[in-house]
Amino acid sequence: MTTKAKITKSDAEWRQTLTPEQYHILREKGTERAFTGQYYHNKQAGAYLCAACGQALFASDTKYDSGSGWPSYWEPVDAGAVETKRDMSHFMIRTEVMCSNCGGHLGHVFEDGPQPTGLRYCINSAALQFKPADES
Repeated sequence: MTTKAKITKSDAEWRQTLTPEQYHILREKGTERAFTGQYYHNKQAGAYLCAACGQALFASDTKYDSGSGWPSYWEPVDAGAVETKRDMSHFMIRTEVMCSNCGGHLGHVFEDGPQPTGLRYCINSAALQFKPADES
């Protein structure tokens, strides 16, 4: 089994390739305001990719309306697409979700989602790019 080399870039390189909002979210662990993200209401069939590196993260058939204000998914496209770690910032204990390829901050995962996983991956739209199914 071969392992894919992770993408590493300098801070300056990330700033050149990402918009200021993307940089703030993906590299500084920021969050967009609830109900304002580009993909919150998107119902098109397709794939959600990491805005920083293009890795496939979530499929549209796992997206659902959680009412949280951010695009929500009950499962990543595959187990290796994302990594998680404990986040104790902002006086809360949460589980941060990151792209496994570039380490970009995507959002958080909670255990209040629908079946079959019971998970809610609450992801910032600015951390994603959408590829419609008809462009595969």
